[in-house]
Amino acid sequence: MLVTAYLAIIFLLALCVGLELTARRLTPPQAAPTAVANPAFRRFQSIFLRAYLLALWADWLQGPYLYKLYRHYSFLESQIAILYVCGLASCVLFAPFSGWLPQALGRRQTCLLFCLSYSACCLTKLSRDYFVLIVGRVLGGLSTSLLATTFEAWYVHRHLEVHDFPKEWIPATFTKAATWNHGLAVGAGLVANLLAEWLHLGPVAPFLLAVPSLVCCAWVVLTNWGKEEVEGGPEGDKQTLLLGTPNGGVTRLTAKARFSRSCHEGLRCLLSDRRVMLLGGVQALFESVLYIFVFLWTPVLDPHGPPLGIVFSCLMAASMAGSLLYRLATSTRYRLQPGHVLCLAVLMAFFSFFMLTFSTAPGQPRPHESFLAFLLLELACGLYFPAVSFLQGRVVPEEKRAGVLAWFRLPLHLLACLGLLALHGEVSGTGGGEAGSGTRHMFGGCAVMMLAALMAVVSLFTLGRNDTDLRLEGNRGESDGY
Repeated sequence: MLVTAYLAIIFLLALCVGLELTARRLTPPQAAPTAVANPAFRRFQSIFLRAYLLALWADWLQGPYLYKLYRHYSFLESQIAILYVCGLASCVLFAPFSGWLPQALGRRQTCLLFCLSYSACCLTKLSRDYFVLIVGRVLGGLSTSLLATTFEAWYVHRHLEVHDFPKEWIPATFTKAATWNHGLAVGAGLVANLLAEWLHLGPVAPFLLAVPSLVCCAWVVLTNWGKEEVEGGPEGDKQTLLLGTPNGGVTRLTAKARFSRSCHEGLRCLLSDRRVMLLGGVQALFESVLYIFVFLWTPVLDPHGPPLGIVFSCLMAASMAGSLLYRLATSTRYRLQPGHVLCLAVLMAFFSFFMLTFSTAPGQPRPHESFLAFLLLELACGLYFPAVSFLQGRVVPEEKRAGVLAWFRLPLHLLACLGLLALHGEVSGTGGGEAGSGTRHMFGGCAVMMLAALMAVVSLFTLGRNDTDLRLEGNRGESDGY
């Protein structure tokens, strides 16, 4: 497995470079967007990305060796499953508050809270005490929820309300962030491997390296973002909303009331539009399975001695290759629709889990096949996320998107928690020993969930066969259906 991992990372990085060059060659040359030529926008974008990319870097550093660290502390697989469940449960608990906190505390202050909580989460990894590690997982769940919402909320608010830049320029920043994010993920695996294995500092080293990154992120937020404050002081970052009343007056809507209103409207949109319901089902099934995969990939491969940091980089490089393939597939040359790509991604994920049910058979493990299946799954993820993001943008109304996505995340995390609890119960039932059969059964359950997701995708595009909202702009006039 050692040689396989190093050969795989070389091949995948070369593949990504080749796909990037091909994508650029097939993209027709265009004049530089106005956003790129605007120096004020570029300065503002740079201020945001400096902090946001540091936060992402700290997050990725914790990926490769989390499970390995718990095994290093001699915890059983069933105990580790409970730690992961605590992290997911805290995501469920804090997800609603992650949308409310930026409005109540202020966006900048909530970003600082993220840096503080994630630093504390990393420092808890120095302890071997189980309760302290549970607290760390809870802090990690809070931090993950804040990372997913707070930085974006700060940027969008400043972009529109403070600088009054055109709304159409927002994707330019997040496209650049997504491009950097893939590279950071691959680099984090390499650096984590350097610290943990090449320098023999142990699996806790990447978590300690994440702390200075978070400190630097907080420093950028305090110094650079402070210059971007709304006039009127710190309270200017807190928002209320004025609504008209039937008698011509106004009602001041607090942050808590706005959040409640957003969730109510999101639920109403979810229940009234079958397309939204089906898309939410696909997202819940697909992404909950990914949480289970995040838990299982290390115990499946680690007994065979691969460098976990390099394996992690391979998985992230495969995901990067998938996103580049999405760009090629939906280009004007190949003209595949996002719906086609989404079907392909779910089918590939189903096939990867089907492979894993055989490659993880108790007493007959085939690690190379498992590694290949994991790479295929990450390739599917690279195709899935841009496709589902496009469809969400077309199916879910923008003003209701935050509330709808909050409802999407609820079954997502609950399904992942139930899966890990089922694995915990099966391992505990065998006396806490090896969980070979439990792992295989879990992969079989994941395959069934992917099959259900595939059926939901087919239903979605059968329902919207002639729906132009589900098509790319350049292909709306084509007569072929899904």
